[in-house]
Amino acid sequence: MPERLYFTESDEANELIASDPMALLVGFELDQRVTVMKAFEGPLALKERLGAIDAATLASADLEPVFFEKPVIHRYPRSMAKRVQELAVHVRDRYDGHAARVWTDAADADELRANLLALPGFGEMKVKSIGAVLFKHFGVEAARELVPWHPTLGDVDSPEALERYQAEKTLHKAEWAKAQPA
Repeated sequence: MPERLYFTESDEANELIASDPMALLVGFELDQRVTVMKAFEGPLALKERLGAIDAATLASADLEPVFFEKPVIHRYPRSMAKRVQELAVHVRDRYDGHAARVWTDAADADELRANLLALPGFGEMKVKSIGAVLFKHFGVEAARELVPWHPTLGDVDSPEALERYQAEKTLHKAEWAKAQPA
């Protein structure tokens, strides 16, 4: 397991998403219509405001006011509070609150893909990105086949790599969309 992932400018946030599987999933949940840095700072903000970021805490808390507290956790605090809560309920109910079981319970790439796609708010693009992170940073062998041809957060291994990734993200999203079957 890495000591940190370099997805934000905050060492504390980077350490949290590397060490806490639920924080990592929440960061991916929030990685929509905001910068990568803003998305992956969200788990730390939730932990600071709630005292914990485990699935049971997130599933039972009234997250909307937590997301709206200044500074807001996401550009769309209402909808993201709902999505994070749905994610937490899923992890709590399906994996007994152990977020890492999403990947550790998967026997192969097909099962891992199914587990990830079953997460509320996770589509094919997030599956590929988290698959790349799981394989390249955490050594999850079942994720190998999920790694796409284009750059993902799995390729971010330093602050400089994060800058390059952010600069190229829009271009690669457009290329990825063109590569999908009609």
